[in-house]
Amino acid sequence: MKNNIIKKLITYNLILLAGLVVSVIVSLKLGSIDISWKEIFNIIGAHCNVPLRDNAIIILQIRLPRILLAALVGASLSIAGVAFQGVLRNQLADPYIIGTSSGAALGAGIAIMLGLGNLMDKVPIIPVIAFISSMLTMIVIYQIARIGNKIPTETFLLAGVVMGAFLWALVSFLFIIAKENLPKIIFWMMGTFNYQGWTHIILLIPYFLIGFILLYLFSYKLNILSLGEEHASYLGVKVEASKFFTILFATLVTSAAVSVSGMIGFVGLMIPHIVRNLTGPDHRILYPVSAFAGAIFLIWADNLSRILISPSEIPVGIITALCGAPFFFYLLRTRKSKMITRI
Repeated sequence: MKNNIIKKLITYNLILLAGLVVSVIVSLKLGSIDISWKEIFNIIGAHCNVPLRDNAIIILQIRLPRILLAALVGASLSIAGVAFQGVLRNQLADPYIIGTSSGAALGAGIAIMLGLGNLMDKVPIIPVIAFISSMLTMIVIYQIARIGNKIPTETFLLAGVVMGAFLWALVSFLFIIAKENLPKIIFWMMGTFNYQGWTHIILLIPYFLIGFILLYLFSYKLNILSLGEEHASYLGVKVEASKFFTILFATLVTSAAVSVSGMIGFVGLMIPHIVRNLTGPDHRILYPVSAFAGAIFLIWADNLSRILISPSEIPVGIITALCGAPFFFYLLRTRKSKMITRI
């Protein structure tokens, strides 16, 4: 059994790693300014020995960091989706369902309203405030949902939905009073990697790595939890503690991703579901495979956002929503058909 898991991990991850490398390389070519393949490889190969100018700046300071950030955000949202769907035992669950994204949106909106930019041109203040705001939102939701020492799944979901609706009301109020800052707030709410650079990648990497490692350490317990909380308790799993830490780590990864990219929905819904159908329900396989698949998906979603109406661009959140909404309806219809069949 263990050998089978290792074989699956190696096979799927090698295939997706190759797909990720190809996606990154091809994406460097895409954009409103055409740059030859020869020049792209020359720039990448000699970037340490030549001063950055013209096309080198486009490749190394604009396209490459944007592509890598899209990959990191896609991977982050995907593993968070795996965690939420596993702990809530609901394949329709999404990282945004608990309201942390709404918290990040409110924090970012307030930061933009106050005209906060970069602190000493090194620390991106808006992502930091968005991250803190989303983490505080998770704490409030957890406290609201808690009944004694337990967190019922249904209560947690309802608390997340209600808190999300409340925070979006506050965000809507920001739209009314934003005035000249309104375009910035709206564009951020729709999700974008425009104007993001290496600083944002450096900011996100530690959260992604820490979150991924911690979630993976709980993957076996999540496998047991998927059989039911009572069954997991009989097998020695500390159910409430496992749920708490899985939700905490998933929220950490989600809030960090949202804080640097804005609101990008449906990635955490679609990717885990698709991967689960391919690899099976074992979370030890789901986490790494979903990370690669999410990275590839969001890279190409961002490519579409850049080239569809070039030289202008579409917020990447619109692209993911156009893919995700029909997918969500498909899931609903599938679940409905299964319920009717059982009846």
